[in-house]
Amino acid sequence: MVTYNEDYWQDVKNVAMQIPKLKGLFGSTILVTGATGMICSAVVEILFFLNKEQSANIQIVLAGRNKDRMKERFYCFEEGHDYIFLQYDATSTTPININADFIVHGASNADPGKFAIEPVETMQSNIIGLNTLLKSATINNTKRLLYISSSEVYGRKEEKRPYKEDDYGFVDILNPRASYPSSKRAAETLCSAYSAEYGIDTVIVRPGHIYGPTITDSDSRASAQFTRKAKAGEDIVMKSAGTQLRSYCYALDCASAILTVLINGKKGEAYNISNPNSIVTIREMAEALAKAGNVNIVFENPSDAEQKSYNLMDNSSLESKKLEKLGWKPIFNLKSGMINNLKFFTR
Repeated sequence: MVTYNEDYWQDVKNVAMQIPKLKGLFGSTILVTGATGMICSAVVEILFFLNKEQSANIQIVLAGRNKDRMKERFYCFEEGHDYIFLQYDATSTTPININADFIVHGASNADPGKFAIEPVETMQSNIIGLNTLLKSATINNTKRLLYISSSEVYGRKEEKRPYKEDDYGFVDILNPRASYPSSKRAAETLCSAYSAEYGIDTVIVRPGHIYGPTITDSDSRASAQFTRKAKAGEDIVMKSAGTQLRSYCYALDCASAILTVLINGKKGEAYNISNPNSIVTIREMAEALAKAGNVNIVFENPSDAEQKSYNLMDNSSLESKKLEKLGWKPIFNLKSGMINNLKFFTR
C-alpha cells in the first residue's frame, strides 16, 4: 500500500509533467484494467492528479473483479465520484459495454510464483481478456487500446546488449513456465491482427522489471520480496548469485511512459519501457535497496518450486531509445527510486 502524502503527490506531479502532449487525454474517458496492480495503479494515480490539479475532466473507469479491493487500494478517492468501478474478469468472454476513448489493458497474472502452478490460467487471462477488450473496442469505436506486454517476449539470447524492439530469441514452448512469455507474444500478435482486420488502433508497451511502493501483497517477484524485507528492517534474502542483467524502472516513471505511448505512440508499434540509468544485475538492485533500507544481504539455496518460477532470461535488459524519441524521460535513477520505494511503501 502506498502512503499518500504531499511528497508522494509531488512525485506524481513531476512525472505527469514529463508526458508530451498531455492534454490529449483531457476530456476523454479512459478504461484501465488491472487498476489495482503495481503498474496500472500508478497510471491511475496520474489520472487522479490530472483531474484534481489540472482540471482534466477525465472520466476514469477502473475495471476489476473486486470492488472492495479497488476501494482499499485507492482509499483517498471515492467510487462513483472520482472513478467508476466496472466489474471485469480477464477470463470472461462477455464484451464490455462502455464507450471508452482509450483503454489501458494491464490485467494479467504477473506473479512468477503462479506461472508454473497455474500455466493454463496464465495463458487464458492474457489472451481471452485481451480478445474481449478488442471486441469491445470494435463495437464502441474506441480511439486506441494500449496493451501492456512484457520484456519476457524476447526470450533468451546469448548477447549481453539491451534488446531492441525487433530482437527475438528462444522460448522453450514446452516448458510450462513459458505460459507467460508465449501468451504475451500471442497477445501482441492479436493486437496486430485486430488492427489489420478491423482497423483497431493498438499500441504495445513492454515494461522491464518494475518496482515501487505500488507492489501488491501477492507479488512474489524478487524486487517485491526484497522491498518487504528492507521495509521491515530485515536482511534481504537472495536465492541466487544475482548475476542476471535486468532493466529496472520505478513504477511512476513506468506509468508516465505508458501514458506517453498512449498519446504519442505510432499505431501498431511496440515500445520498450526501460530506464537507461537503471540497467543493472539483480544483485546490484538488491544492494541499492539494502543500502536504502540499511539492511544486509544474505544468500540461501532456492527450493525446487522457486527455481521453476524463475525468469528464464539471463539478460532481459532493454533499449529505450524508441520510447525516448517520443519525448519521454525518467525522473528516478536506481538510488532515488529505491529510497522512495521504501519511503512510500507501508507494508
